[in-house]
Amino acid sequence: MTRRSRRAFTLIEVLLSMALVALMLVSLNTFVFSMSELWGTNSDSRLFDQHVHAVTRYLQQQMRDASLAPAASANATPIGVTQITPANGPQDYLITYMLLGGTRILNWADRPLPEVMCSLQLRDGKGLFLLWHSDLEMHYATDPPRETLISPFITTLGYDYFDTDFNHWTTETTMRKDNSGNTVAPARLHLLFVYRKLKSETIVDLPTTPQGVPNTW
Repeated sequence: MTRRSRRAFTLIEVLLSMALVALMLVSLNTFVFSMSELWGTNSDSRLFDQHVHAVTRYLQQQMRDASLAPAASANATPIGVTQITPANGPQDYLITYMLLGGTRILNWADRPLPEVMCSLQLRDGKGLFLLWHSDLEMHYATDPPRETLISPFITTLGYDYFDTDFNHWTTETTMRKDNSGNTVAPARLHLLFVYRKLKSETIVDLPTTPQGVPNTW
């Protein structure tokens, strides 16, 4: 009779192999979770940067459209300061400009109207809002403007003025007033975006009407 040799695992070998497998699983889980955390953080950063760039480009394009013909006319101030009364809040002096055709984010209840007056208002804890209505509406003078949230991540709206005496820019939290007490529009808007630990600052120029623009009105 042939005797077959069959080698069985001892208890020590079984325990040792289980310990090695456990160590491998722990290392694998640590790697997976660390990569997941890293990917999630990078994803937040990328999405935040995309949002910041998109909002800044949108506002810059609006200012550019408002300062060029046919929206702007010669010898006019296309972007100024107007006293606006929101639907829920007191009157405030806001950066205001006109767009002939509005933009895609404006949600009209009826057919869109031209000559849309737009204002920018920052609200604590809520972000930057666009207040808008057409001066062709029947109750333009009495009804409050409609509201569209531009970005909930804008926490600070600064106003940049260029001081010719010192040849440098100054950022202020409120708009300046001249010697007569009139509010002076800044040359730039200084935006601070904040999301969790992510922060980004951008600048939006407020252009004036260039010379040679035809007087279309």
